[in-house]
Amino acid sequence: MPELRMFCYQCSQTAGGGGCTVSGVCGKVPTVARLQDNLLFVVKGISAYLHHARELARSDPEIEHFLADAFYCTLTNVNFDPARFVSLSLEAGRMNLRVMRLLKEAHIAAYGEPTPVEVFTGTRKGRAVIVTGHSLKALEELLKQTEGTGINVYTHSEMLPAHGYPGLRKYPHLVGNLGGAWFDQRELFSRYAAAIVGTSNCVLPPRETYRDRMFTTGVTGLPGVTHIRDFDFGPVVERASRLSELEQSSGSRTLVTGFGKSSVLALADRIRTLVQQGRIRRFFLVGGCDSPTRRNEYFRRFVQQLPEDTIVLTLACGKYRINDLDLGEIEGIPRLIDLGQCNDSIVAVEIAQGLAQALGVQLEELPLSMLLMWMEQKAVAIFWSLLALGFRDIRLGPILPAWVNEDILRILSTEYGVRLISDPEKDLEEILAQ
Repeated sequence: MPELRMFCYQCSQTAGGGGCTVSGVCGKVPTVARLQDNLLFVVKGISAYLHHARELARSDPEIEHFLADAFYCTLTNVNFDPARFVSLSLEAGRMNLRVMRLLKEAHIAAYGEPTPVEVFTGTRKGRAVIVTGHSLKALEELLKQTEGTGINVYTHSEMLPAHGYPGLRKYPHLVGNLGGAWFDQRELFSRYAAAIVGTSNCVLPPRETYRDRMFTTGVTGLPGVTHIRDFDFGPVVERASRLSELEQSSGSRTLVTGFGKSSVLALADRIRTLVQQGRIRRFFLVGGCDSPTRRNEYFRRFVQQLPEDTIVLTLACGKYRINDLDLGEIEGIPRLIDLGQCNDSIVAVEIAQGLAQALGVQLEELPLSMLLMWMEQKAVAIFWSLLALGFRDIRLGPILPAWVNEDILRILSTEYGVRLISDPEKDLEEILAQ
C-alpha cells in the first residue's frame, strides 16, 4: 500500500518534517481525522441496519463488538496510524456485509422473499397515511392497526420496496407509492391531505402546512411533531380519520420493484446463454443515495444512452433517477431491475456472486460496472463493503465524500481504481471499451 502522509493542522507541513513548526505528531492530523470521519460514517450506517434488524428480534454480538472497537478508535489521541484506519474501514465494510445479510434474513423470515410487482403511483379515494423511511416493522404494525378502518396506506421513497414482500402486500389497503426520493417530501406531503409517518433517517423538518399531521417513530424525531412509541399508531389513525378523503387519481407511471435474489438467479442459466451468445454485453449497477442537485441528472442521461445489450440493476433512493424508464427486455430478461432499499445491496452482491459462478468467472471478472451517487452514512458503509469484496473501478459522483482529501483519493484511485464521474458519454465509452 502506498504510504499515507500525515499533515499538521497548524502549519500545513508534513508532521515531524523539517518544515513543520510542531515537533512530531501533534494530534491534529487531517488525513487521520478524515479517516476517523469516514469510519464514523460507516459505523453510523452499520448501526442503522442493526437497529432495523433488532426491531425484528435479530442481533449479532460480533457486530456489536466491532461497533464498540470502531467507536473507541476514533477517540482523540488513540490512533495516529492512517494505514490502520484504512484496514479498519475494510473490516467495517466486511462487518456491513454481515449486518446487511442479518437484516435481509430478518425481512425474509418476517415477510417472505420479495418477488417482482407493479406498484400503483396514483391515489385511491379515501383517507390516507403516507409512510416514509426504511422500517418495514413500523409499516407492518401500521398496516395491522389500520386494517378495516377504511384508511389507505401509501409508501414513499425508500419504503417503495415494501410492495415486493408477500407478507406486506397481502394487506389490500397498502395501495401504492407516492413521490420519489427522500428530498421531495416537503412538497409532496404538503400536496396530499394525509397523515405522515417517518420511520427512520431521511426525514426533513416539516412545513407548517403538514406539521400537525406528521408523526415520527423509532429513533426519528422532529421538532413539534408527535412521536409514536412502541408502534402504537393510534394517534396516527385518529388524525387520518379526521382528514378529508383523497380523490381517485391515476398515476403518471407504474413502477416495478421486488426483484429478490431468487427471482433474478432463477434466470441465471438464460443469462449465461445470452452472455455467451453476445446478446448481453454488460451489467451496470446504478443507484445509491440521491441528492437534490441537477448534477445527478448525469445518472439518468447515462442510463438513457446505454446500448440495448446491457442490463441495469438499481437500488436505494437513487433508483428514482431512472426507475420510470422503459428499457424493455432481452429475451424475457428485464433490462431495468429494482433490487430494493440500500440494505438490499447485499442482494446485489449475492446476485453478482451467483452470476459469476454461472459464467465460470471470478467476481472481479464479471462484466459489471458500478456508478454510485452521493455518499451518506449507509452509502459509505456499502462502498467499503464493495472494496472489501474486491470490486474495482467504481465511479462515484457527482462529488467525492467530504472525508476524502488528496492522500485518501490517491489510495482509492491507485489501489482500488475509484474515480469521479465526468461526462455520461465519455464514461460510457471508456467502460464499453474495457
